[in-house]
Amino acid sequence: MYNEKTLTNLNTTTNPNPFKKFFQDRHYLKLIMKTATLLVIEVKHAEIPSFASDLQKKGFDVHIAQNGSKAVALLKEVSPSLVVINAASLRSTGLRICQSIREKDAKLPIILILENDKEVNKDAADAVLMLPFTVQKLVNRIKPLLPGDGKNVLHVGPIRLDLEKRRVRCLGRSTKLTPRLVTLLHLLMDKHGEVVEREPLFKKAWETNYTGDTRTLDVHISWLRRAIELDPNNPKFLKTIRGVGYRLDI
Repeated sequence: MYNEKTLTNLNTTTNPNPFKKFFQDRHYLKLIMKTATLLVIEVKHAEIPSFASDLQKKGFDVHIAQNGSKAVALLKEVSPSLVVINAASLRSTGLRICQSIREKDAKLPIILILENDKEVNKDAADAVLMLPFTVQKLVNRIKPLLPGDGKNVLHVGPIRLDLEKRRVRCLGRSTKLTPRLVTLLHLLMDKHGEVVEREPLFKKAWETNYTGDTRTLDVHISWLRRAIELDPNNPKFLKTIRGVGYRLDI
């Protein structure tokens, strides 16, 4: 029986100094957080928590808008890395604000905060949080959504693949990938809309000429679907073309 750890270990090289990489990643993340500009849309209420001041204390450059129209007006001036919509404080679902921001910048990450009795389509934002929760939980959701330098981040439709962090974000979910899965998704994203045949895909992803048993590829494709599909058993994006290969429909 295949499992992800076994298959990954067959084809990955050992990092001679994992602690060095760990501290480099922590330093890089700290630098991003210190320079990341957030646009927070919220109104202060005694009974609803506000997050702008706490995010400032965490080291973010925070700009505040009291409603959607003011937020849209600030987008060009502020150029935020991410938008936080505290819809609970606005006494709304925040959907119209999400739509207005998407119309201006389809790639700008959005976190939507709602009261726990509200229900919205999870596709409306990159992450949806239901009150109550801690500021640290919000920060933890912000971190993987922050852009890098742009050179190592690929965008195809709703799929955002960070090659450096080995993380894919799609439909409001962020998932850490193995190196092999990153390679596989990268290849499919480069050829999105086209059918990629099984054997060439296997050869490139595994860097081998052996194609006698490509069942490993099927297992990895199923793991990718868990990361990018709402329903992996009924995929919307990563389609199987029977007898040929796969196609990323974006």
